[in-house]
Amino acid sequence: MNILMMTNTYKPLVGGLEKSVESFTKELRERGHRVMIVAPEYPGMRKEQGVIRIPAIQNFNGSDFSVQLPIPGVLTAALENFTPDLVHSHHPFLIGDTALRVASKYNVPLVFTHHTLYEENVHYIPGDEEAWKRFVIELSSGYANLADLVLVPSESVRKMLKDRNVITPTEVVPTGIYTKRFSRGGRKEFRKRIDIPQEAFVVGHLGRLAPEKNLEFLSKAVAQFLKGEIDAYFLVAGKGPSEELIKEIFRQEGLSDRLRFAGVVQGKDLVDTYHAMDVFAFASQSETQGLVLAEAMAAGIPVVAVDAPGVREVVKDTQNGCLLESEDMSDFILALQWMEGRTASQWKKIKSCCRETAEEFSMKNSIEKVAKVYTSLLIVQGFTRRPAEDSPWATTLRLIQTQWELMKNLTKATGALLIPEEIAVKEETLI
Repeated sequence: MNILMMTNTYKPLVGGLEKSVESFTKELRERGHRVMIVAPEYPGMRKEQGVIRIPAIQNFNGSDFSVQLPIPGVLTAALENFTPDLVHSHHPFLIGDTALRVASKYNVPLVFTHHTLYEENVHYIPGDEEAWKRFVIELSSGYANLADLVLVPSESVRKMLKDRNVITPTEVVPTGIYTKRFSRGGRKEFRKRIDIPQEAFVVGHLGRLAPEKNLEFLSKAVAQFLKGEIDAYFLVAGKGPSEELIKEIFRQEGLSDRLRFAGVVQGKDLVDTYHAMDVFAFASQSETQGLVLAEAMAAGIPVVAVDAPGVREVVKDTQNGCLLESEDMSDFILALQWMEGRTASQWKKIKSCCRETAEEFSMKNSIEKVAKVYTSLLIVQGFTRRPAEDSPWATTLRLIQTQWELMKNLTKATGALLIPEEIAVKEETLI
């Protein structure tokens, strides 16, 4: 099977979506499938076989993201020797639109993975944030209805899409993790390297350091917890625009000496970073799965997190961590204190539960689900949504129809953007 993966973000960016594309591609190739990835160019990227890079504008609106340039013919030429049997889109806009056009041109099904709560990223766009949220929700939901199948990382997201009137069939397929990889790590060595005492209680966080991860709240809560625990430290791994904010919060609280940054960690360093922690702290409301939570648990590290889609499927309150009903500073601090106060026997039980939870998100389980989904579309269902004609004229008609659908979706989303907030609220109450 020839599978075309199309994404707006990919390596060298490090995040859950990028890991998902990379790991599923690796597993599918090992099962004998041909997989081609289409992604934007990035500074510092390495030339990689099986990856088509599209020219792009870098650091869109101060973010780490690239925005593709509409240069005609770039993708067409690159796909001359790769005719896809299926197109898998990982974003509902930009390259996502191109993915829909490619699927239409080659008369093949389009699978869309709804990775992110896109409306939580609108702070990168200047203007009325609430209006942009309405626009993004409408745009992504409309795109989902243009796909032939939507994959979601959690049951919470499936329910959310149903509430947003997405009628395309959906399947829950979490991004899988290699649980054995995280089972052993160099806790002592890593702590020594970044100057954390071996006996210290370490609260950790790993991921892209960006506003949508709610790091201001998280850092303030952890700082207040550290004030009451003289032997506690905060270990942060990753990079992004919120790094200076975290440092400033700890400077203001006089706790800079107990803040440690590990930077971007990969390979063995990634595993060692988790093992250097005692508890993983997480407050993001923008996740659909929270891949780092499953990774932490595979390392036996419990999680303190605020309830959110994708989080509640992983964190089981008082079993493998603490799940807070809402974003409350006092409750978050109390949860960290509760974790710190566990006895040796209680810690052993918690760590065992963490590893059991991680197995539910193993790559073996996830890749089997993906393969089943692809097979169902191409063989079991005998994909028949689009006409079977293969003439140039039929291809042109399909492309025209696809462009029309994209324009209708954009127009509808723009209407949601322009509608006054008080009217939008009133309409929501009527749904």
